[in-house]
Amino acid sequence: MPEGDTVYRAARLLDRTLAGHVLADSDFRVPQLATVDLSGGRVLGTWSRGKHLLTRIDTDHAWTLHTHLKMEGSWHSYLRGQRWRRPSHTARVVLTTGDRVAVGFSLGIVELLPRDQEEGVVGHLGPDLLGPDWDEAEACRRLEEDPSRPLAEALLDQTRLAGIGNMYLAELCFVSGLHPQTTVAQVPDLLRLVRRAHQMLDLNKERPHQSTTGDLRQGRRMWVYRRDRQPCLRCGTTIEVAMRGEPGRERASYWCPSCQPEPA
Repeated sequence: MPEGDTVYRAARLLDRTLAGHVLADSDFRVPQLATVDLSGGRVLGTWSRGKHLLTRIDTDHAWTLHTHLKMEGSWHSYLRGQRWRRPSHTARVVLTTGDRVAVGFSLGIVELLPRDQEEGVVGHLGPDLLGPDWDEAEACRRLEEDPSRPLAEALLDQTRLAGIGNMYLAELCFVSGLHPQTTVAQVPDLLRLVRRAHQMLDLNKERPHQSTTGDLRQGRRMWVYRRDRQPCLRCGTTIEVAMRGEPGRERASYWCPSCQPEPA
């Protein structure tokens, strides 16, 4: 699942490509929208909300194109006639202006909504770590509603705070010295943890390569994420990994057993 800063960058890409322009053509390659034609519509812009993308398009109606990258999705921007970097059969949405083409590949969600129904798809989300209405106090309040929940679950729950994926979960727990199975109630300073989460995403939202260590070299960008069986960059202890979660929805947890001792 993409991280919130990845979705934020996708929104900025779509803005640079489409915002303020009139669509010369639209091609929806999903059954429920196969006959929809938004050509002639003006794109107002794209907004990220957690891991959701909302592209507002005005025709004779006020529409919002709601997309979600899920595991494999991405948005690309091309000049007209430029060769696509992903196979054409994986394209789900193609929006064309006078000289640019925005292509959404392998999107997990594609739906067109009347503008006044946006809250129906994003209203359940917690405070957005990269949103203009970010509210750290509200994020803490929502996390504290279930104090016995492990961080490995609580921080991934988008109804608590929106934008953290498995990578930032692992890295946030490491820099905070907390084992992923630490419960919300066991966190000594929850506000500090939430502020660190915001700082991590904010620092990375404009970077082409995410890094939590401050080192942009390959293999040195992350403290523990996907570094299982490698030495901890801080203490040299071997990084551990475990699969947790419901069958079919397991996620890998990464931690350093020395820097992040398991809670009693």
